[in-house]
Amino acid sequence: MPAFLDARAIPSGTVFNPDLVIIGGGPTGLSLAMALADAPISILLLEAGDVEFDAATQKLYAGEQDGNARYLALDGSRLRMLGGASNHWGGWTRPLDPSDFAKRDWLPHSGWPISYGALARYFTKAQELIETGPVLYEKLHPDEPPVPLAEGGVYTSWFQFSKTRDSDLPTPFGKRYADDLKQQTNLKLMLHANVTHMALAADATALASLTVATLSGRRFSVRPKFAVLAGGAMENARLLLCSNDVMKQGIGNGNDLVGRFFADHAIPRDTATLVLFGGSIPAYYKVTTDMAGVHARATFSPTEAFKARRHLLGSLTTVENHVDLDDLGRAAVAVTASALGVEAGRAKAWSMGCGLEPAPDPDRRLTLLHARDALGLQRLRLESRIDDLDFLRYRLTMKELGRQLLAARIGMVRLNRRSRAEWLETMDWGNHHMGTVRMSDDPKQGVVDADLKVHGIGNLFVAGSSAFPTYGSSNPTMNLVALTLRLADHLRTLFR
Repeated sequence: MPAFLDARAIPSGTVFNPDLVIIGGGPTGLSLAMALADAPISILLLEAGDVEFDAATQKLYAGEQDGNARYLALDGSRLRMLGGASNHWGGWTRPLDPSDFAKRDWLPHSGWPISYGALARYFTKAQELIETGPVLYEKLHPDEPPVPLAEGGVYTSWFQFSKTRDSDLPTPFGKRYADDLKQQTNLKLMLHANVTHMALAADATALASLTVATLSGRRFSVRPKFAVLAGGAMENARLLLCSNDVMKQGIGNGNDLVGRFFADHAIPRDTATLVLFGGSIPAYYKVTTDMAGVHARATFSPTEAFKARRHLLGSLTTVENHVDLDDLGRAAVAVTASALGVEAGRAKAWSMGCGLEPAPDPDRRLTLLHARDALGLQRLRLESRIDDLDFLRYRLTMKELGRQLLAARIGMVRLNRRSRAEWLETMDWGNHHMGTVRMSDDPKQGVVDADLKVHGIGNLFVAGSSAFPTYGSSNPTMNLVALTLRLADHLRTLFR
């Protein structure tokens, strides 16, 4: 079986001339390459890392941050190796909601240039690649019925989970598909290949060449017909901004949008306490459970109608650990149950966590530092921000859940976070990098168009969740793979 190429063995000065170059070997880049396996084109995929983790390579991601909400270390929330973030992901999978694609008058910068249906047609194939089983979600009907909420704005939604055929672990794309990639006849996959510069033609209407470098000192060029940048939301923005010899603000950055609108799902812990008077909750709310041939877990989510009516963003609330109520909590439960005329002697409580969708914010952004990495690229600085309105919107969703539990006379919710400081003290993040090279039909509102082509650059595309204009509350992996499969179909039309 052919081996992957090693850029450290390529003589300096070599020039490659593929039909298509893919920059990045994470789920996005690998999905794109495999989707084009039968296309009559030559593909070169450049992966900056190795098949295993390497500390020196990982340090190339280091950067700085500031802002009103502490974020993760820039070299700690992603992996520079074959398979990218799929080497440490949790496997949580859920489609975006139809409303995520809509232009909402109350939400500035909202609206995708494609419809939900344009992406949904690729969900089945995307789930095959990430190994989550068939597209079921709200079609799941467990043997034990869900929590019987009264009618209202919150319902039981579902995650499905990635799981490889021979283990309980989520699919690591690099290892899982290594043999397929090595056997793909139209593909050359090169490791340790760091793209350090993208050179435009003199008229700035096309990508002319790439410079590739290794930490061992080799340096060579790629002159593709077409290129797809698939390095993740941080690195995609960085490379576009650093490639500023022709366009002084960086490629695609004529309207100062590259790097703006960075987003991740905020995951504050112990946001609320769920109390059920009957003292039990189906196990599938707390742990992943096998059902209908998939691995699934239930969550509480606002309905489409409730989000529209109350001007709310998405959230997914999970039931976490069993907790003991203090004296005040037990007294509140007793008084509430008595008022409802129900017995609460077997009441139990659980902490709840959540994943929050942030509103688009142009000032939550990545910019370049003067400091450079070992290959000479300027490092990134992240302005990390979260708005108090994001927390307020979530509290409204949790209040609705509490109202529905009370109306059904089965339980109640205690909200545990009120002040900004209380939210931030338990803040975690999803490691879901999105939004820095956003999609829009209008070049003044986005960096790439509906086909993911950089505005004004005829042969350069940017794939992955960096193109998401808004973010939904669903984990991005399955959705970004679906978007990548859609790009593959578009690229086929360019090579006819």
